[in-house]
Amino acid sequence: MSAGWIQLDKSGGAPQVKRKVDSITDTVQEHLNEIKKGIDNLPENVRNDYKKRKLLQAITVTSFLLSKGPQFSTTIKKLETDLTSEMLLSGAWKSMQFKPYNFDALGQPPESGHLHPLLKVRSEFREIFLEMGFAEMPTNAYVESSFWNFDALFQPQQHPARDAHDTFFISDPAKTTTFPMEYLERVKKVHSEGGYGSQGYRYAWKIEEAQKNLLRTHTTAVSARMLYKLAQQKEFTPQKYFSIDKVFRNETLDATHLAEFHQVEGVIADRGLGLADLITVFDTFFKRLGFDRLQFKPAYNPYTEPSMEIFAFHNGLGKWIEIGNSGVFRPELVLPMGLPADVNVIAWGLSLERPTMIKYGLNNIRDLVGPKVDLQMVQDNPLCRLDK
Repeated sequence: MSAGWIQLDKSGGAPQVKRKVDSITDTVQEHLNEIKKGIDNLPENVRNDYKKRKLLQAITVTSFLLSKGPQFSTTIKKLETDLTSEMLLSGAWKSMQFKPYNFDALGQPPESGHLHPLLKVRSEFREIFLEMGFAEMPTNAYVESSFWNFDALFQPQQHPARDAHDTFFISDPAKTTTFPMEYLERVKKVHSEGGYGSQGYRYAWKIEEAQKNLLRTHTTAVSARMLYKLAQQKEFTPQKYFSIDKVFRNETLDATHLAEFHQVEGVIADRGLGLADLITVFDTFFKRLGFDRLQFKPAYNPYTEPSMEIFAFHNGLGKWIEIGNSGVFRPELVLPMGLPADVNVIAWGLSLERPTMIKYGLNNIRDLVGPKVDLQMVQDNPLCRLDK
């Protein structure tokens, strides 16, 4: 009926099927006969329709014409790769076949070490400090005495940071007995009795606590040594110091805390310095690091007043994380050293791991340092490019 060959007649009561044309033409059979002459004789839409109706099946036949070439052989002959002196002397090279050079092949990658992302960021930090006129402090002593790590920084002996759950103390040797005694007596006095306009902490300062050896909890201990050395000069000269090295704290490990990490220390000693100078230095320093989302919050430190914490926004974690602490050293810290009364010292301690996490898009500090670090990550990470 769809082809117009028959029709349904309902005029006589019961429906009757009647012939509509005198003859019919089977177009499907004609198309199939045309295919024998060539598949291209049918339109593509017709061929596709017959494939759907499973009247056609496409079969691809691939033929190869093989013949013997000039290098035909029934055996596999190994081509020579090196031209030796023996071949030249004997003349055998004339009858030998050499393997052609493949100039598109990749060379054998040389085996070499790879810089850890921390070292890449550290080198950038160091370059920024040197460009800003800072001198690098020696930080090769990981073991420090409690005197330089705490007492010289006007940190009381009852401070929680001096407990074993926050600090790694050394058992052998457990104590240090070498101190600048005149300076030690001034530190003892300012702790127990006060001085320099301060009433001190009003407790019985014990040298036994100051003698305890520990793994340094901050590189500010190195800064204290450098400032004491500076105070021994006959004539004071302004100085700018920095250091980047490891410190150790008995921390609970999580995504942003390790028991061993790096501290980026900066110290400036000059006359008339204040909080405004500290913020100006930070503005210059962090612009070179490429951090434009920063926050400064008031904080408390035993050895700085006023004090500020520095926060940067981590896009991966989606939150603000602390990357450093800063402030102006208290008179109780700098005046017992022998520095002039009109000299102020501004200082800050930054993290190296957390800015590295931000730069390389890492969400967990344990992916950067520790036994679970992927060595392939160390090999594949690009150079650190700071937006200076």
